[in-house]
Amino acid sequence: MPQLNPNPWFLIMTLSWLTLTLIIQPKLLMLTSTNHPSNKTSPNPKISPWTWPWT
Repeated sequence: MPQLNPNPWFLIMTLSWLTLTLIIQPKLLMLTSTNHPSNKTSPNPKISPWTWPWT
């Protein structure tokens, strides 16, 4: 069964992981986020009880 032969696929997997970790990942980590988190606290919403018409 050819799918059990790891000869070509192991090399492809290894090269793809090396490409990801050495080339693509550092480029992605250098990107900066456009929406920086702020230290503001969100206002508490005013909660009013629901008026049920049948009670």
